[in-house]
Formats: sequence, structure tokens, C-alpha cells
Amino acid sequence: APHLHLAELTASQFLDIWRHFDADGNGYIEGKELENFFQELESARKGAGVDSKKDNLGDKMKEFMHKYDKNADGKIEMAELAQILPTEENFLLCFRQHVGSSSEFMEAWRRYDTDRSGYIEANELKGFLSDLLKKANRPYDEPKLQEYTQTILRMFDMNGDGKLGLSEMSR
Repeated sequence: APHLHLAELTASQFLDIWRHFDADGNGYIEGKELENFFQELESARKGAGVDSKKDNLGDKMKEFMHKYDKNADGKIEMAELAQILPTEENFLLCFRQHVGSSSEFMEAWRRYDTDRSGYIEANELKGFLSDLLKKANRPYDEPKLQEYTQTILRMFDMNGDGKLGLSEMSR
């Protein structure tokens, strides 16, 4: 089937798109948000000259969800959107896969909260991301590492203090 060819998005661009569609900030694109996402996707496809079948929107949406809603919960999660949009190095998936279980998460938390403040500050987060990228054999440079660090802070630092508390990081 024809598909829209997109340039790779940076992690920061991906986050902007995520926030645009996850309007209520609950971590899912669902309900009306999902309809808006799908309508904009179809509009972009038409604008790019991709003439899709004349099926109705509801049928197309069902087909789309069958393909991309991997856990069949009727919602698009961040990891599922990262599979839909060509995100640079699939950075966000790499991040999520590294901290899969709660025990792995707590182990990572203790290892990177080097000053034992109860927070992961930007420099500690940068160390975590650097190790994560090395473990995943993904090349990066200092500006890219800085961008990733800032993107993760934008995603999870809900109170805007420039560091991640345990509850913010566990999101």
C-alpha cells in the first residue's frame, strides 16, 4: 500500500507532535484525539499526492488501529506512535525498553542519582542517556546527547524545576 514518506523526526519534534495530539496529557491518543490524529494523517497523505482508497474514514481508522495498536487497547501509546512516525534512531523506544520493569527502573534510579538527592538532575540524566545509547550501540555526539536530555526533561519534568523526581521519572 502507498504510504507517506517522511523525513526522520528529531526526538524533540516527535514530542511536539505527541503533545499536539495527546491534548489532555494522559499519555494516550484516544477518543477525539485519535480522530483528530487520523484526520490530519489522511489530510497529509492527500496533500502529498497519496490517493488512498475511497473507503470511509471509519473503515480506514479500524484498519490503521489493527496495524498499529499493538496491545489492542483502542489507544495509541507513545511507543506505538514511535513505530508510526519515523523518529530519529527510535530514541524514545530505546529509552522505554531500557527501563522495562519496576525493579530495573529502581536500579537505574539508584545508579544515576549519584548525589542521592532523590532527584535526577540534568547532568545525571545525561549520564543515563549516554550509557543507554552506548548499550544500544547508537552513535551520538554531544549536541545530540544534549537534545535528548532536554527532550526527556520536557517530557517528564512536570513541575519545571529542571530535574526529575521519582514520580516524574516513573511516568
